[in-house]
Amino acid sequence: MLPAGVMALVLLLALWIDRRFGEPPLALHPVVWIGHYLKACGRVTVRCPPGLAFGLGALAWALGAAVVAALAWGLQALTFWQMARFSGRPDLQSGLLTLALLALMAWAAKSMLSWRMLKDEAGAVEAALQQSLPAGRERLSWLVSRDTANLSESQVRESAIESLAENLNDSVVAPVFWFVLLGLPGAALYRFSNTADAMWGYRGSYRGQYWEWAGKWAAWADDALSWLPARLTALLLALVAGGVPFRALRLEARQTPSPNSGWPMAAMALALGISLGKPGVYTLNAAGRAPQAADTGLAQKYASKVLLSLVPLALAAIGLIAFWARP
Repeated sequence: MLPAGVMALVLLLALWIDRRFGEPPLALHPVVWIGHYLKACGRVTVRCPPGLAFGLGALAWALGAAVVAALAWGLQALTFWQMARFSGRPDLQSGLLTLALLALMAWAAKSMLSWRMLKDEAGAVEAALQQSLPAGRERLSWLVSRDTANLSESQVRESAIESLAENLNDSVVAPVFWFVLLGLPGAALYRFSNTADAMWGYRGSYRGQYWEWAGKWAAWADDALSWLPARLTALLLALVAGGVPFRALRLEARQTPSPNSGWPMAAMALALGISLGKPGVYTLNAAGRAPQAADTGLAQKYASKVLLSLVPLALAAIGLIAFWARP
């Protein structure tokens, strides 16, 4: 099988694993291992003076990213080598080893993306809201870093839909995008970067610690790696929903402090005809209505269509890249 065929097969297997089994156990989840590393480094960098905090944060990011990308490259290279070896001298033992490495690579690729959990968690917030407002607030706190204690029912629903739209990029489109371009190392590097930004990339203080300088490099790196995928996510959302003017999307996307998260969130707000916002920070589609219970299900439907449209695009891109890269 040609390398392009291997990459396409691994991507399809990864998406099937995600749909069938969801997230790996915490003890076996590579992103959890990344989180342990970032947490340990963060304890040191966040306590340093600004200049030192920035330098140590950048160094810890670079070291972690290098290790993650190298491990992913090693697994991918080993899989390709074993497939070439099996093609030259096929036998049962070599075939079983080849299948095992393909499965391991697909499992690693799946660990870099998360669609099933994202969709389920958005639905879980809505289900909790149907029980009571406190239950909805509690469930939302699993998804977002903001204080949920005083949010209204509408604000809880807004936050859940925002999280679904933003993480549609962070947990689905962007990992697939970088997998297509750079293989498993690309997806792993993006997941490391996005996790570092989630854990370190706070402006000012967070939970009693000042992260502005310690997490600045992580925030910059994630902004750079998410720039194009975020806009691709917004474009796909606009296309699958229909009737979303690009000019309005571009204007609304600029309302958020983040250069990227506003794009998928604005696309979702315009697609649903609702207003989304964070009190005192931004409002997207201010002329829209307040979200209703049915909007959560419709948001899940649009996000699912984005994934369905992304898969053939990714497979076609893998083929085109392989064609252009021929000697």
